[in-house]
Amino acid sequence: MAPLPSAGSLHLLVAEDEPHIRRVLTTLLDASGFQVEAVADGSEALAAVRSDRPFSLLILDIVLPGCSGLDVLREVRTLPHRQGLPVIILTAKGQDIDREQAFALGANAFMTKPFSPKKLLKQADDLVAPR
Repeated sequence: MAPLPSAGSLHLLVAEDEPHIRRVLTTLLDASGFQVEAVADGSEALAAVRSDRPFSLLILDIVLPGCSGLDVLREVRTLPHRQGLPVIILTAKGQDIDREQAFALGANAFMTKPFSPKKLLKQADDLVAPR
């Protein structure tokens, strides 16, 4: 998939505790022209979203050390400067209850692992494309 024309200006935050998956996500998104910041736990993700760093998209795992991805999502939706931030939940927890809870908290998309890199990039492009 070709990167968006303005992808280089798009900053993504990836919160994933598994080093291999974090590396795959960073490589995939970086190769597509996104600027990626990756963190390994929920506490780091919270610190990042509370900051003024300009994120265009957040990709969250549900199971993270420190606090869960759902806790991070809950906080994101309370922060005035992040309320409209698109969020993709990318998790191995594919139960209906997890999906329902993620959407109830304001997730824009829910994907399960293992994931299709092509589908993830399409979802990311769709969420950050100018409307």
